[in-house]
Amino acid sequence: MSQCRLSRNRLSSICQPLTGLPMRTPLPIPGPFRPRLMLSALVLAAACWAPAALAAVPSPDLLRNLETALNSGSPDSLAVLLKPGGGLDPADVEARYRSLRTRFPDARWQISPGENLKDGRSTVRISVSGSSQVGAFLYRLQAEQLLALKIRDGRLDGQELISESATLRSGSTDLPVSVLIPDAVLTGQRYDVDVVFDNPLDGAVAAGGITAVTEEQIRTYNSPNLELTALGGGGVFKVVQAPQQPGSQTWAVLLVHPDGIVSTTKRVRVVGDRAALTP
Repeated sequence: MSQCRLSRNRLSSICQPLTGLPMRTPLPIPGPFRPRLMLSALVLAAACWAPAALAAVPSPDLLRNLETALNSGSPDSLAVLLKPGGGLDPADVEARYRSLRTRFPDARWQISPGENLKDGRSTVRISVSGSSQVGAFLYRLQAEQLLALKIRDGRLDGQELISESATLRSGSTDLPVSVLIPDAVLTGQRYDVDVVFDNPLDGAVAAGGITAVTEEQIRTYNSPNLELTALGGGGVFKVVQAPQQPGSQTWAVLLVHPDGIVSTTKRVRVVGDRAALTP
């Protein structure tokens, strides 16, 4: 079984050959696929995991104004709604917003209220979709975050990230996949990280890989090296262990199929108390 390595967002050989058969239509991985850059498509990046005071409920007008600002294409429209505070740096948010708009010019955001947390705080669900043409290939982004926001003087000044995930696809069809990764686990717990094709491969040659994304890579937008192997089954499967301290783990998964590429990232909360598994 041969192997290849994803380094600096490019498949160096597209596993030539994987199982004695050549891959059809080798597809490079362009700049838009960097795990945190996809997640930063959601703009309000996570940074505050310390306990926070009960946040004010975002008004419908504020959420509507935030959605309008994100979809306007103007960082200035976004800046007037933000205020420096716990886990929220307006300059960083604006930089991420510009970066996303450069890579996905047609990006569109949708913002809606989420369910209240157990401690009574309200949440906001932010989703973004967009596409990017890189040479002959069209890449399609779909990402989502669930946030608890803090409001002060009618502006956003803090946030706590509850969950996030992002998927980038290429190819003629949207290959359906299931991401079987938990939202939260206990410290030290062993758990499954699986991403599988929903439909049978029917003889198609496919490859895949999975790797952890470090906090340093997240902070610097640095993509990890990801080693690909031929898939003996219909996806990638890995048993991992959570760290011994509360925090988070982020996973990046890449599936390569003759009909296209699916890359996905998922953040897992790591908590020290079973009661905190459900926020």
